[in-house]
Amino acid sequence: MNVIISASELAEDLAGANPPVLLDVRWQLSVARAAGEPPFDGRAEYEAGHIPGAVFVDLDRELAGAAGERGRHPLPDVTEFGAAMRRAGVSSARRVVVYDGGQGWAAARAWWLLRWTGHPDVRVLDGGLPVWDGQLSTGAPTPADGDFQPVPGAVEMLDADGAAALARSGVLLDARAAERYRGDVEPIDRVGGHIPGAVSAPTNENVAPDGRFLPAEELAARFKSLGAVEGTEAGVYCGSGVSGAHEVLALAVAGIPAALYVGSWSEWSSDPRRPVAVGPDPQ
Repeated sequence: MNVIISASELAEDLAGANPPVLLDVRWQLSVARAAGEPPFDGRAEYEAGHIPGAVFVDLDRELAGAAGERGRHPLPDVTEFGAAMRRAGVSSARRVVVYDGGQGWAAARAWWLLRWTGHPDVRVLDGGLPVWDGQLSTGAPTPADGDFQPVPGAVEMLDADGAAALARSGVLLDARAAERYRGDVEPIDRVGGHIPGAVSAPTNENVAPDGRFLPAEELAARFKSLGAVEGTEAGVYCGSGVSGAHEVLALAVAGIPAALYVGSWSEWSSDPRRPVAVGPDPQ
C-alpha cells in the first residue's frame, strides 16, 4: 500500500466518485519564543485557507494526551481519539489523506495513529499544503459521522524499555537534529543527549528542499547505511513522538517497517534513572 500521495493524485481523487476523507493537521513545535510573539495557531491557519473539504484536527488535543511523565505528546485516550476521528468523518472503508503546513511531522503523527489503531488505508500528502496548486477554501465542512472504531496494536510500538532493548539488538534511530542528539543543545527537555546505542538520523535529511520525500531507493540506501538492513528490527524516537512518526513514514516509503517510541526523549529524559549518552558516538 502506498503511504504518500502527490498533489496531482489527490486532486484527481477528490474529483472522483469516492473521494477520501481529508484531514488538515497544521501544527508547529512550541519552543521558547521572543517576547510578544504569538504562538502558532493551526486552527487560524486552517480557517484562513485549506484544501476544500478538509477537516481540521488539533494535534495537541486530539492526537495526543496531556503532557506528563509519559512525555510531551503521549498517546491520546483511544476512546477520545476514535470519537474525534468519527467526528471528522473517518470510516474504516474509506481512504484517509492527511496533510499539514509542509513540514510533514504533524501529518505523519496522524498517519501513524490511524495505522496503529487499525485503519487500513491512510496516506500523507507529500510536501503538504505548499505543493497544492488548486483552490483553497475558508468554509469549514460538516461531514457526516464516520464509523471508525480504533483497535490499538495494528503496527509495532515501543515503550522506554523496548527502545533500550532495540538499541542493543537492532537499530534505534534518533530523528532529532544532530546537535540535540549529541547533547550540544537542548531547548525543550530536562537534559540533552540520546538513548545509549541509538544512531543519529535527523528526519529532515529524508526530504528534498521542497519538503517532499526523497525517492524510495535513496531513502532505502540512507537507512541501510544507518543499519536498517533486512533482518534487523528498526525503531525510531524523537523529542515527543511527532518528528519520529515522520521518520517511520520515510522508512515505510523505503519499504522498511519500523516501530515508534511514542514517549521518545521527552519521556526518557524525564526519568533520572535512565542512562544518557552524549556526543556523536551511539554509546
